[in-house]
Amino acid sequence: MKNSFKNGFLTGLRTTWTLGKVIFPVTLIISILQHTPVLGWIITLITPVMGIFGLSGEAAIPLVIGNMMTLYAGIGAILTVDLTVKEVFILAVMLSFSHNIIIESTVAAKVGLKLWIILAIRLGLAFFSAIIINLVWQGGSELAQYGFVTKSEEIPNGWIEIVLNGMEKAGLGIVQLAIIVIPLMIIMQFLKDYGLLKVLTRWLAPCTRFLGMKENTSMTLVAGLTMGLAYGAGVMIQAVKEDGVSKKDLTLAFIFLVACHAVVEDTLVFIPLGIPVLPLLIIRLTVAVLLTITISYVWNKKEKTSARKEISYENKHNTI
Repeated sequence: MKNSFKNGFLTGLRTTWTLGKVIFPVTLIISILQHTPVLGWIITLITPVMGIFGLSGEAAIPLVIGNMMTLYAGIGAILTVDLTVKEVFILAVMLSFSHNIIIESTVAAKVGLKLWIILAIRLGLAFFSAIIINLVWQGGSELAQYGFVTKSEEIPNGWIEIVLNGMEKAGLGIVQLAIIVIPLMIIMQFLKDYGLLKVLTRWLAPCTRFLGMKENTSMTLVAGLTMGLAYGAGVMIQAVKEDGVSKKDLTLAFIFLVACHAVVEDTLVFIPLGIPVLPLLIIRLTVAVLLTITISYVWNKKEKTSARKEISYENKHNTI
């Protein structure tokens, strides 16, 4: 038991260090950018195209902030503008797919998936879903009634305070990461040492096979579904190392998770905004399942075609 605790603790520290090297600088940079004209330029740039998604120009503010920062920051920004129920719902769907995109995508790339694939899927799902909802849903024109009002943060005075504030946020992010990752690594170590991890994997095997992945991908999926991409990446990195998850299964797992990671928490946080959250949950899960199964099917078909061509080539070569 003592060795399990020690090994899990050390693994948690190493994982925190690996992810912290990404999270700290990115958080610091984004925190500083908040107090520069950069976000304003981005908002001005995308405002003219907001109508494509059924959103007004004011909705560009929470959309940009939610993508650049956390989902909670995006929700806080929503509360500062008057939007219809339909606009809030569209923003909720878009931000569910693409919130905190810089940090989460960069951390996810640490696990081994190409960054451009993560960005393309997350942004593609956000844009496509918004356009479809705007075309299909004709209601929701009444103003949204928010259930709470957030407290405004104190604005830092001068660049020294801005940098210190950014460093504080980045530091707290690392502490929060350690608080989550280290206990999880210890629990994972106990589960593995006592054989319980194999039992859990067998229970989840039907789900992973349904999505076109092997059984050893189970822990990667569970980590992402419950904790999200950023915090769940710690468990994912360890699972990939120890469980021998293939590149194909890892890619499929992340395609599924970019659509519905932290699916319960990220859905419930929208309840105070006065929008129907059940359709939001259904949309995320449905899109994730259909997208993963489709890509898995195409991938398998392509592999079988390539294998047949190789066999045919070898047969012709041997005949000659």
